[in-house]
Amino acid sequence: MRRQRVEPAPLTAHHDCEFREVLDRVGDKWTLLVIAMLEQRPARRARFSELKRSIPGISQRMLTATLRRLERDGLLTRDVYAEVPPRVEYELTALGKRFMQPVRALVEWLQVNWSAIRAARDRFDRRSQNRKAS
Repeated sequence: MRRQRVEPAPLTAHHDCEFREVLDRVGDKWTLLVIAMLEQRPARRARFSELKRSIPGISQRMLTATLRRLERDGLLTRDVYAEVPPRVEYELTALGKRFMQPVRALVEWLQVNWSAIRAARDRFDRRSQNRKAS
């Protein structure tokens, strides 16, 4: 049986869809860092304190909120161990691991095109400075 290829809808068709919330989250300051830190762990698991130490600048409150949203979206699991003190570990789900495939593609694209982006920014900044000077 032949699988039919489904073409993605234009991005503009989804400006008010439910999954826009997930797209917004992917673009936030912390989500990709949290997922990348989990992916880099040997067991792809980490305790809260390990994640906090590995992400400079993230507050405890923001890390908690980010982890909760990722858990709600099914990208990671939260396991609580009945110990004193309680131990909580986070792990990427299969969905979270698959999520990293397009993210890696984006990072590779940025690495390949970074010099062109930097050159375009420099040109723009020079034009902007020239406009201000005149």
